[in-house]
Amino acid sequence: MALRLTSGSQPALIVIGASLGGLMALRELLQQLRPDFSIPIAIVQHRHRDLQQQLVASMQQGVRLLLREVEDKDELRPGQIYLAPADYHLLVEADCLLLSIDPPVSYARPSIDVLFESAADAYGERLIGVILTGANQDGAIGAAAIKAKGGLVLVQEPATAESAVMPAAAIAQTCVDAVLSLSALAAQLNEFCEVCEF
Repeated sequence: MALRLTSGSQPALIVIGASLGGLMALRELLQQLRPDFSIPIAIVQHRHRDLQQQLVASMQQGVRLLLREVEDKDELRPGQIYLAPADYHLLVEADCLLLSIDPPVSYARPSIDVLFESAADAYGERLIGVILTGANQDGAIGAAAIKAKGGLVLVQEPATAESAVMPAAAIAQTCVDAVLSLSALAAQLNEFCEVCEF
């Protein structure tokens, strides 16, 4: 499958949302990205604050790209993976990541919807959103926001997810561009990277 952003635009950012089962799914996805992958990636994974340090170390295993927790006003850099800290919303402005302690959205902080909506406002048709496994509907509204701004939305095949609720909610909320296994998602992201010129 050859997906392309509208008007042949080059991807500026990939945003990924995951919840229940997300650690394993994220690790499997990120391990398959090319070592020269150049598109920045921002991730919201729902988690308990006590898992802060263990999560980063666990996710980094086998991943060839640098993965780090976001600090407020971090600059987006090619080929880096940014993980929202526990108990902070992650927002995107032009080439910059911000943290917020605004109230939870859909009982979640960080919220996938908050990340996706702010990234859609910042990057529009140059944004790619990815929804992985999860047991709630966070991310469905954000996925619709990405589509409304001309970006692409890819969703993990619900039958392959530890919890199908989150990917199924995104599929029900908007017209997603592809529903794929984790391996196929990784292959598609690598293909997007081939057209980048960072």
